[in-house]
Amino acid sequence: MAEKLHFYNESKIRLDELLRKELPAHYKSDFSNSKIRRLIIAGAVSVNGRVITRPAFFLNPRSDICVIFDREKFLYEKQPDDIKFEVTSDSVLYEDDNYIFINKPVFFPVEQTITGNRDNLHDAVVRYLWSKNPSLRNPPYVGIMHRLDRETSGVILFTKNRQVNKEVSEIFQSHSFTKKYYAVVEAGQEKLSPGQTFSVEMYMARISSKSQAAKWGRVAQSSKDAQYSRTDFTVLRPITIENHKCLLLECTLYTGRTHQIRVHLSSQGLPILGDTLYGGTPAKRIYLHSSELSCKLFTVKSDFPW
Repeated sequence: MAEKLHFYNESKIRLDELLRKELPAHYKSDFSNSKIRRLIIAGAVSVNGRVITRPAFFLNPRSDICVIFDREKFLYEKQPDDIKFEVTSDSVLYEDDNYIFINKPVFFPVEQTITGNRDNLHDAVVRYLWSKNPSLRNPPYVGIMHRLDRETSGVILFTKNRQVNKEVSEIFQSHSFTKKYYAVVEAGQEKLSPGQTFSVEMYMARISSKSQAAKWGRVAQSSKDAQYSRTDFTVLRPITIENHKCLLLECTLYTGRTHQIRVHLSSQGLPILGDTLYGGTPAKRIYLHSSELSCKLFTVKSDFPW
């Protein structure tokens, strides 16, 4: 059950810093920085009667901070059935002084979530690099430059120093990074043959309410939060997966929107096998795999996993 908590500050301080100090003292429990940020961004905190969603908001002395807090939901969020995974040399596709490419397994999140105690690929990469250089006093830097869904496997890039982040970000933003995926789709009534190509373009935005599983879809260009998206597809060959007659597609991303490939294929009557959110038949996993990342600096590939 949610309760209202009131705090008062004596001096000028950032909102997130105040809550990092006050909430643990009130509940005698640890709170990660990401949890505090998500609580504020979710609109659960008001200052002098006005909802504030900026963690870096500076409080004037003697402000009234009200937090609507549900201890059970906040501290004991249900955990998905993640696999256990450690990065080893076998899962490193390429590494140099600036970059490390990992062959991400399915059912393993890329980064920390609100629970603050869920293992993830970012932390696993930090552990791996630290184990290679145990004399370091602090954890090695690992930068997240892009993300894959928990249910997606394959190539993912992390940076090993901050100096290269700007260059990598500019490559992503200029569409100079080629990102390819394998997708297994149900053949259905579609008459597609090996070698056939097609493209899907649309404006996308979230179409589900915040209380439901996040779902994206086609919206009008003029809609709020609409983002242009495009994927090029090539039919590779027929394939049978879990006794389902399917097609193996190569997907080349021009943009990188949330759930882009999943939405684009579903819009063509070709949902990915296992992707029940977008109309696919239930399966052991969502059959989507990041197969290649390439640009002027490097080309890194992950083998076909099925």
